[in-house]
Amino acid sequence: MSNKDELMSAPIIDTFGRKHTYLRISLTDKCNLRCTYCMPQEDMQFMPSKWLMQADEIRALSEIFVEMGVEKIRLTGGEPLIRKDAQQIISNLGQLNTSLTLTTNAVFADQFIPTFKQAGVQSLNVSLDTLREDRFKSITKRDHFALTLAHIRLLLTEGFVVKINMVVMRGINEDEVNDFVRLTLDEPNLHVRFIEFMPFKGNQWDMSKIVSYADLLTMIGDEFDYLPIQPEANDTARRYHVNGAGGTFGIISTVTHPFCAGCNRIRLTADGKLKNCLFDTSEMDLLTPLRRGEDVRALIHQHFYKKHFAHGGHAGFTEQQAKTDYEQNRQMIAIGG
Repeated sequence: MSNKDELMSAPIIDTFGRKHTYLRISLTDKCNLRCTYCMPQEDMQFMPSKWLMQADEIRALSEIFVEMGVEKIRLTGGEPLIRKDAQQIISNLGQLNTSLTLTTNAVFADQFIPTFKQAGVQSLNVSLDTLREDRFKSITKRDHFALTLAHIRLLLTEGFVVKINMVVMRGINEDEVNDFVRLTLDEPNLHVRFIEFMPFKGNQWDMSKIVSYADLLTMIGDEFDYLPIQPEANDTARRYHVNGAGGTFGIISTVTHPFCAGCNRIRLTADGKLKNCLFDTSEMDLLTPLRRGEDVRALIHQHFYKKHFAHGGHAGFTEQQAKTDYEQNRQMIAIGG
């Protein structure tokens, strides 16, 4: 192997020494729900199909990233299972030498149980922000509450680990935090992740709507005795378990208690743009050169060499700065969860 070949297949390491081994691939910017913090407009203009990575292109790019040291791939959206070729994509990636998982709203999960198992998927993240039917409809603008709960139970029955992602928003659903913690008491394969409300283009974010890491722990401590869990390398969630509980809860505190020092994540948008941080407005087009038959590895290294230490280079997270800087980014649904 030549020195050039060794360089091209070298691990993806930024200037801060962080090795990037976790690839998140968005399959689509479309979704069957309309959660306001993610897709705030009913009249969203979605990407034309010709802009999206096709199944063979997703596999080709994934193979390149695995060769460069990626150990875990997560499929996201939008809603990844809404794609007509989702089963093919999942099956293709299940053949790679890496672990595979998904983030989904679970509405279509029952149709994919055999595909998940065949591809080696062992756990799924399910987005669910409330345990109340009327509130679910208010947040998502859709009436799929019973179906979502039924499919979470189905996934657990079929032996999958389920991580529920709850975006906590003050004045909307913070009064349900302990109801979600209670879900973890008797189910060892169920884990809850509370996510701080993050700013993105058009989602009406402001600091007053954030329920912070500290506030969440105080709320939970009012009802439960809990202990911290030893963190693993590159954890985004600070994890805990209630004494005697089978499952766990964790807090993803992107705004008030960030975890950028251990970041190992790579993001690939549905239209084949590489992002080295969720909040960085700069992107690297990989799909166009891939379609021209070019080797994209040098572009990947180039983009991660420019990665900032935290928050995409937006130093000093303040409300006014967030509204100014983060509004320049894509909407959350156009990046990938």
